[in-house]
This record gives sequence, C-alpha cells and structure tokens, in this order.
Amino acid sequence: MAEPTPRRNEPRLRPAPLLFEPAQAAADPEHFFDLESIDDPRALLTRATELTQAFRAATDRAVEFQAMAAAQLADPRRFDRLTPADIAERAEWTEDYAKKMIEFGRDLMRGTAEGAAEKGLADPA
Repeated sequence: MAEPTPRRNEPRLRPAPLLFEPAQAAADPEHFFDLESIDDPRALLTRATELTQAFRAATDRAVEFQAMAAAQLADPRRFDRLTPADIAERAEWTEDYAKKMIEFGRDLMRGTAEGAAEKGLADPA
C-alpha cells in the first residue's frame, strides 16, 4: 500500500525517475523498464524497488490532481458544474467515491488535507 501523501509543509520524496519507454520496447510484452536485462538479483531488486516507489509516488500525486479536478468540477459557483454522479461516470468511480474525492480535493485546495489514506481514498472501486 502506498504511503500517505505528505502534507504541504513536508518535503516530497523524489523517487527514481521513470525512464521513457520507446514504442518498440513497450510493444514487447517481456520488456518492462529494462528490468529483464538486469542479471544481478541485487541490482534487479534495487531497480524494481525504485520503480515501485516511483509508481506509488506518481499514483499518489495523480490522485491529488484527480481530487482537485473533481472538486473544481463540482464547485457550485460554476455555471457548468457537474454532479458527483457525473464526475463518477467520467472517472469510472462509484458515486460515493466521487463524493469523497470531491471533499478531499476541497481539503487540498484549502490546504487542510490529511492524506488520501485517512480520507479512505486508497481504492477507487
């Protein structure tokens, strides 16, 4: 499970960079960020761990942006605002999860978010 998102006054960890996957390599189902070419199990564990941390950090950050976008789309001051059901449909969430994400996004924009895990946002299904 991903670690909670740091609060605004805490520094973000910088995970290992996700290197660009060329189209030819991405088309090969056995190719994944060049991990298959690492023979040393210690190096493989290190790089695979770096990638895992990078993906978790990217997921956490993307969830924050999803939440802020959902909150903005549901803002009652918008003439074109969307309902939680509309947002859920667009994001392929349940309506209950969309409501939680809207509230989480509002908290983020106010600077009071305690982290996605504490809001019950670990699983969008």
